[in-house]
Amino acid sequence: MSDTRPFPEIGAELRKSIDAALPKLRRKSEAQATEPRAPGKWSPKQVIGHLIDSASNNHQRFVRAQQASALTFPKYEQDSWVGVQHYNDRSWEEIVALWHAYNAHLAHVISRIPESKRQVPCTIESTTPVTLGFLASDYVEHLRHHLGQVDAL
Repeated sequence: MSDTRPFPEIGAELRKSIDAALPKLRRKSEAQATEPRAPGKWSPKQVIGHLIDSASNNHQRFVRAQQASALTFPKYEQDSWVGVQHYNDRSWEEIVALWHAYNAHLAHVISRIPESKRQVPCTIESTTPVTLGFLASDYVEHLRHHLGQVDAL
C-alpha cells in the first residue's frame, strides 16, 4: 500500500472500516467469538484482542514519531500479548467496544498527523526503517486483513 495518501484520507479509511465491521462483529454470539477459527488458530476474541494490542503499539508509534526526527520501537510479540491478556475470558461485547473506541481515536490521531512528519523514519526492533506515512497506511491494511479473517468486512 502506498504511503503517499494524505493522512486525513488514511484516517477516514480506518474510520469507515471499523464502522462497517462493528455491526458484523456485534452479531457474533459469545460462543462463536470464543471458538478458534481452526485448530491452532486464534478465536475471533483473540483476533480482535490482537487488533487492540496492535492499536496500542501503533498509537505509541503515531504519537512519538511526531515528536522526533527518527525513532526506534521495540518488537511487538503478538502471541505473547494475546496469551497474557486472556481475551477468551473477556466478554465479546467489551472486547468489541474497546476495539472500536480505540480505533476511532486512532482514526482521529492519524487524520491530524502533519504532512511534514510523513517521512520520519521508524525502526521496529532492528528491521529496516519505514516512514510514518507507511506505518499509518500499513496499520489500516493490517486491520482490514484481520477483520476479513473473522468475517467482519
